[in-house]
Amino acid sequence: MAERRRNSLPFLLLLAIVHFAAAAAAAAAASAGSASFFEPFNVSYDHRALIIDGKRRMLNSAGIHYPRATPEMWPDLIAKSKEGGADVVQTYAFWSGHEPVRGQYYFEGSYDIVKFVKLVGSSGMYLHLRIGPYVCAEWNFGGFPVWLRDIPGIEFRTDNVLFKVEMERFVRKIVDLMREEMLFSWQGGPIIMLQVENEYGNIEWSYGQRGKNYVKWAARMAIELGARVPWVMCQQADAPETIINACNGYYCDGFKPNSYDKPTLWTEDWDGWFASWGGRLPHRPAEDLAFAVARFFERGGSFQNYYMYFGGTNFGRTSGGPFYVTSYDYDAPLDEYGLLSQPKWGHLKDLHAAIRLCEAALVASDAAQYLKLGPKQEAHVYHGNNHIEGHNLTRYTGQGVCSAFLANIDEHRSATVHFLGQAYILPPWSVSILPDCRNVVFNTAKVAAQTSIKSTANELPLNSIVSGDKIKKTSGTCYFGKSWTWSQEPISVWSPTNFTVEGILEHLNVTKDLSDYLWHFTRIYVSEDDIAFWKEKDMRPTVIIDSIRDVLRVFVNGQLAGSTFGHWVKAVQPVDLLQGYNDLVLLSQTVGLQNYGAFFEKDGAGFRGKVKLTGFKDGDMDLAKSLWTYQVGLRGEFLKIYTTEDNEKAEWTYLTQDDLPSTFSWYKTYFDSPDGTDPVAIDLGSMGKGQAWVNGHHIGRYWTLVAPKGGCQPICDYRGPYNSEKCCTNCGKSTQTRYHIPRSWLQGSDNLLVIFEETGGNPFDISIKLHFSEIICGQVSESHYPPVQKWSLPDSVGGRISINDMTPEMHLHCEDGYVISSIEFASYGTPKGSCQNFRKSSCHAPNSLLVVTKACQGRNSCSVRISNAEFDSDPCRGTVKTLAVQAKCISSSEHLSAL
Repeated sequence: MAERRRNSLPFLLLLAIVHFAAAAAAAAAASAGSASFFEPFNVSYDHRALIIDGKRRMLNSAGIHYPRATPEMWPDLIAKSKEGGADVVQTYAFWSGHEPVRGQYYFEGSYDIVKFVKLVGSSGMYLHLRIGPYVCAEWNFGGFPVWLRDIPGIEFRTDNVLFKVEMERFVRKIVDLMREEMLFSWQGGPIIMLQVENEYGNIEWSYGQRGKNYVKWAARMAIELGARVPWVMCQQADAPETIINACNGYYCDGFKPNSYDKPTLWTEDWDGWFASWGGRLPHRPAEDLAFAVARFFERGGSFQNYYMYFGGTNFGRTSGGPFYVTSYDYDAPLDEYGLLSQPKWGHLKDLHAAIRLCEAALVASDAAQYLKLGPKQEAHVYHGNNHIEGHNLTRYTGQGVCSAFLANIDEHRSATVHFLGQAYILPPWSVSILPDCRNVVFNTAKVAAQTSIKSTANELPLNSIVSGDKIKKTSGTCYFGKSWTWSQEPISVWSPTNFTVEGILEHLNVTKDLSDYLWHFTRIYVSEDDIAFWKEKDMRPTVIIDSIRDVLRVFVNGQLAGSTFGHWVKAVQPVDLLQGYNDLVLLSQTVGLQNYGAFFEKDGAGFRGKVKLTGFKDGDMDLAKSLWTYQVGLRGEFLKIYTTEDNEKAEWTYLTQDDLPSTFSWYKTYFDSPDGTDPVAIDLGSMGKGQAWVNGHHIGRYWTLVAPKGGCQPICDYRGPYNSEKCCTNCGKSTQTRYHIPRSWLQGSDNLLVIFEETGGNPFDISIKLHFSEIICGQVSESHYPPVQKWSLPDSVGGRISINDMTPEMHLHCEDGYVISSIEFASYGTPKGSCQNFRKSSCHAPNSLLVVTKACQGRNSCSVRISNAEFDSDPCRGTVKTLAVQAKCISSSEHLSAL
């Protein structure tokens, strides 16, 4: 789409209409009954690739999890995936969302999987459905419904009859649903492949022979469902013959399936990583990701899926853990809000186009011919009819298709290699792709795609004109009201369902995960002798718990004494007690249930080991022998005061600065929806820890835990193997402060915002922000290759690709609805620095700014040729020149109003 945009404002309006019409048509097709999206076709496989309708295919897949976005976002996410060069969309089926109560299924809203699959089909893309039903996915409880653990005698993911009955029932439910909706390929639908289980091989050893039996059962069960498309198991080296075993990881170019008859599939290409509260933000460089993908196809791979292509948001309490943040951005090609993450999206788009140019040779060859080009340099050559002997071009007749990948796996040095009589320069840790065994169309280390800098410049502050207790619009900008109301969450027994027993109960056995919160109430008697003893010894009594997860808060006589958080860590909390009876309250909280590992259904939550109160004159008090009153959840949760229908059930009072900070408090205000279509976020950086709702929609947990100050790199070096600690940012800052509010959850005005705050914060400093790409930069040199999309596909006789013009080009484009308002920097020559830090050198074409401004200003997208002719001069002869540009994007309406 980026290359097809036109350079005029009227066309932008037409484009918006076309986009709207296309989205409406896709939505209509998706909501229609048993529509056929393709002519029915069969899917099979051989040792080389999946066979789609009788033809081998090389496939790139985009991982998108439907519940991590709203249905209104789905068409755009799918369209951008297709535009980025993906052939397939991959998703899990989320059991916990589809069967929240045993036997009661839910397929609506963000869990309308049928609608999502139909949207994929209507776009002309295929779908890989990973039913699992264990998904991991940093999803609460790994995607299992929590009621599953309450079945007496059940053991997850092993040869346990009770578990297998429930697992088969759900897998069958999904397969039957897809069949009823005519969504399998042989029915004209988009589903070409299914998955059962997920990364079981990583933990199978923990279950011994029962684990091996379970794998065989799961494979047999899946095949017997009659879906008539291939099934895969990822990370499963002992997958039975009927199942394709696939690879997950940062690199899978060395992976081979467990049978020659199976193709090499990469079900999870980790293009980033997830974040935890109090952790840094990981990033994976586009150059390294492209290198990994190119190496995979170079060495015999045929299907790879980006985990994630769009990560999205863990709305509500769906994040797993413990301690995974609400954002699931994953540093994916599409960010949490659905905007392009550049240069990653654009660089991968070019890579996919290059691989597509090679597809004829890749599918025509049963295996690559390997050539050693140097100590750490090699070539893999794919050709249909001929064998290349040595490196002699005359030995290759040029008849039939031929594609080559030239790799330099040296992490530090460039290398010049000779292949078929020609010399090629390979940057370190890179792959060059030659679709016709002659011309390089793409190198993984040479990024021509633009860089986009996301902005939240349109901040909507609190210090605004107020009308009553609601916000008001001024000059087209919407604001919060200064006026907040608040209500105190009681630290007392209020629930009609509370109960009293002796001893400490396991957290999830009581809450059933209906809430994060479980209250434990008891009374402690303190004698006059105890008070004297503490004064004499200069000591305080202390609550000690051998092990807690995830959060413990200790209250004495209604006041918060202290907190502890961690995954099964010891809690030691001194407390101040008065003579006589004291109310002791222990509040245990979950922050996402365990989602990975063997036996994680036994992990539980709350307290383990001894629970005691130390320091008494007559010895420690064993609290496990005390009577405890248990209460699940918050009173505000029970009354649903976060909804528009029930928010008045709370006793709200006007909030003043004197009321701050206040722990365990509910806050309420109203705001108008910001103008435009930009994604919306709420900045909760002024708060502590809690949860937030907008118009009754749960946007998720928030927590302003700060990442360590160390461990971030000022410059991210793409070279060498990647790990999640390699290229981190955000050191010394809160892991997450901005939270996505989907546009479809907003109304024009009077949007209800309700926040539950645990530790104390300042709601007056909360703000609404728009999320968009304001700054775009490009940096392309004469040594870059011409745009991949300009090359023709190989001809069927000589296998040659062709292009009319070998001149490299810089392409810049703003998001839809935006135009380039100004060129803030432009230099053709040898500019220094990087985006937002460019500077000229002595080699600089004087008309650089003029040329780029003329080509780009006022347009949604533009291109500039990288040549002396374009700039009417050669600013430094004999030197490779580079064009560096920084531009600013503004909304097209704002641009028009400024004219």
